[in-house]
Amino acid sequence: MDSDRVKGAIKKKTGELKENVGELTGDEKLKRSGQSDQIRGAVQNTVGGVKDALRESDNKSADKH
Repeated sequence: MDSDRVKGAIKKKTGELKENVGELTGDEKLKRSGQSDQIRGAVQNTVGGVKDALRESDNKSADKH
């Protein structure tokens, strides 16, 4: 598993927490920051997934040769 997948998942969860705290406290800036972190985390997780898929594809290709 690529490290970007792990980092992205952590960033996304942190964003969810920040958004929830922002909602509870009425802090719109914190809420928006949390939403932004969730998007960044999702993108980073996707990048990690693509890296994993490419790595897996390379491994399968190498095994055939």
